Amino acid sequence: MRRERTDAARNRAKILAAAEAIVAAQGVRGLSMAEVAAAAGVGVGTLYRRFGDRSGLAYALIDRREREFQSAFIEGPPPLGPGADPAARARAFLEALADRTVEQLDLLLMAETAGPFARFGGAYDAYHGHLSMLVARLRPDADAYCLADALLAPLAAPLLAHRIRECGVEAARVKSALGALLDGLTG
Repeated sequence: MRRERTDAARNRAKILAAAEAIVAAQGVRGLSMAEVAAAAGVGVGTLYRRFGDRSGLAYALIDRREREFQSAFIEGPPPLGPGADPAARARAFLEALADRTVEQLDLLLMAETAGPFARFGGAYDAYHGHLSMLVARLRPDADAYCLADALLAPLAAPLLAHRIRECGVEAARVKSALGALLDGLTG
């Protein structure tokens, strides 16, 4: 893996700090590439080369929290991390993922709707692999691959935003429903 040049790392930090400040002040809707470039003191071309577009910038803003979350379920303490039984780990994982999604809902909504398959790959693959493994341990006879998708589906940012903002469903209700699905898997 190539090391990032010092000036590139400095520009990246300035760009992300500027973008975070804009999102904090104006929300995701206020996030424009031109405004971020101006606030960071870099050219718009630099921003596009580095991040591609607004969704790429959104993913970069999401990245720090994502790394912390993945570290927690891969190597953190139980029940989210190793050491707990699969049912407790799956429940802790889904609840933590729901909380994390709600906390960055607008950024995730922008990132996940950038293209038809924008949600998939990267983090989704990590979540899917983790849940598939846990479901396979819970129910060796079940199709863990498809059941992992079924458990992750309610946490898609567009669906979660719709349920919370348009339908008045609270995140606790979504977490409770996911718990009921897990209970059904464990019998």
